[in-house]
Amino acid sequence: MTSAAFGAAEYLIFEQDRITYAEAHAQVGAFAAWLVAHGVRRGDRVAIAMRNYPEWLLAYWACASIGVAAVGFNAWWVNEEMAYAIADSKPKVIVCDEERFARLTPEHIRSCKIVLVRAPSASAGAVSWAETIASRAPLPDATIDPDDDACIFYTSGTTGHPKGAQLTHRGCINNLMSVLFSGAVQGLAVQRGADVEPPPPPTPIAIATTPLFHVTANNCVAYPVTAQGGKLVLMHKWDPVEALRLIARERATALSGVPTMSRELVTHPDFDKYDTSSLMTLGGGGAPLQPDLVAKIETRPGGRRPNTGYGLTETCGIITSVAGDFFVGKPASCGMVMPDYEVMCADENGAPVAKGQTGELWVRGAQVIKGYLNRPEATAEAITDGWFHTGDIVHIDDDNFVFIVDRKKDMVLRGGENVYCAKVEAALYRHAAMAECIVFGVPDARLGEEVAAAIVLREGATATADDFRAEAARHISKHKIPRYIWLLTEPLPRNANGKFLKRQVRESLKLEDAAT
Repeated sequence: MTSAAFGAAEYLIFEQDRITYAEAHAQVGAFAAWLVAHGVRRGDRVAIAMRNYPEWLLAYWACASIGVAAVGFNAWWVNEEMAYAIADSKPKVIVCDEERFARLTPEHIRSCKIVLVRAPSASAGAVSWAETIASRAPLPDATIDPDDDACIFYTSGTTGHPKGAQLTHRGCINNLMSVLFSGAVQGLAVQRGADVEPPPPPTPIAIATTPLFHVTANNCVAYPVTAQGGKLVLMHKWDPVEALRLIARERATALSGVPTMSRELVTHPDFDKYDTSSLMTLGGGGAPLQPDLVAKIETRPGGRRPNTGYGLTETCGIITSVAGDFFVGKPASCGMVMPDYEVMCADENGAPVAKGQTGELWVRGAQVIKGYLNRPEATAEAITDGWFHTGDIVHIDDDNFVFIVDRKKDMVLRGGENVYCAKVEAALYRHAAMAECIVFGVPDARLGEEVAAAIVLREGATATADDFRAEAARHISKHKIPRYIWLLTEPLPRNANGKFLKRQVRESLKLEDAAT
């Protein structure tokens, strides 16, 4: 574990807690020794169910260091969902905070060892985190195969039971290399193009805004920050004012989250009240950054640059990445494919389409997951001869930049014409009164499906449905403009990773309440 060399440098920041690399290594070693002493062996699983506390990462690194798979439990899961994941992954140990502990059944407490984090008092059937690290035992020796499971992260599907994606050590480390490669190469290309001597890279200080039980925060933020001896600032929950305060206090160099977070940050009325001059990049993943948001990040005074990465849980992190001048030059793109992938745009029959044509993105390479836990049929459906079917409709231009057109399942088929929701959303977002928006299809007797949109206005703004249609008409074809528009007064619901729950919204709305 090479990060031990960073010793006294600060590593994990949470509220008033400040943990150095030396202290983190001491706790990781001690907890790993405790796991081994309590019968946990290579190939076993340990569930982590808590908010973004420092102990989340410390437990994760302890598991990874001894060949034990860390199972990330969604902190929003209710009792039934927790029970499903426990039955599916069969962890020997559950590391949880008090809120998640309350969702366990007596049977779970009897069948698993429970380690309780940040609880004010002891609970029957559980040991405290402090007890597990009290020995300060050194990290046990371990043999780990690159294709062992490093972690199991459940996909953020909004229907049915989630699937446990098996991410290997090989996949996670290749993603780390992809993230570091992308940042270094794109920065160097811009500097060489301008004939500028590149400055020494700063030590990264990143704000982790999204949950650690997903690849965005864990694999794409925590991994590279740790590898570079950087500082990771954890947020209990997303709040734009708190994020601004932390950027100023910690002199953060990067903030990565879902696009809505970046939008809320750069458009917040208090933005100029805080010193954000240290911030070099702003963006993230989880959904495409709309072109207008790329422009807002780039043109807001301060010199920060937009960036994004596109990937999935099933690819251990990013497939593509783009930042700075490249992103500004192609703001509708999600960047170029990382070197460790083969890539293909496939038609409905799995055959490659012609260059520049639209098709489903298939990728093959070291970052593709082993499969879905206990789901051989789902694995076979998603992966063909090593090719993972992303479910995303894309086209790739002559410069090999990927453009996401839409999720395959979110495409609206209107009168035989494909209407890609992301394109419509990008047009609607150009209206100044827009805060949040989702576009989806609704049944139509004549056309099969019609285009619909649910919109939330910015606080204090006024606009009608026809105002949004008029704005969209300036950017997209008439048949793509939403026939049905709901102007909502409450924020759109999101899942734990910050993505809008499109199906839930669609099912809650009535056509007779829409503006037509």
